[in-house]
Amino acid sequence: MNIPVNLKYTEDHEWLRIEGEEAFVGVTDFAQGELGDVVFIEIETEGEELSKGEIFGTIEAVKTVSDLFMPVGGEIIEANEGLNDKPELVNKDPYGEGWMIKIKITDLKEIDSLLSPENYKKMISG
Repeated sequence: MNIPVNLKYTEDHEWLRIEGEEAFVGVTDFAQGELGDVVFIEIETEGEELSKGEIFGTIEAVKTVSDLFMPVGGEIIEANEGLNDKPELVNKDPYGEGWMIKIKITDLKEIDSLLSPENYKKMISG
């Protein structure tokens, strides 16, 4: 199980790579493994400002369709267009080319509510 130490995590199995006031967001290696082969990702919220916990898109796999939730509040400044043609990047490289959105974080204090790599590992080990 790959859990990079430079990221923050959510209980919804999403990760954040924080770069100043911006962050890249995707689903964790654990999540993509549970979902199975990802076949489609829908993100129609680019340009919108959403609160923590709001749905920013959906991910469709062979097994199921799941909502994608904002890990912190912010404006979605970019969606990963590469996933339109290659949604399988979420399976192959969930922490790299499989990122989903880039956001401008509204309240940096919300980062404090996210899970550390250690706490995320404990949660999924359960």
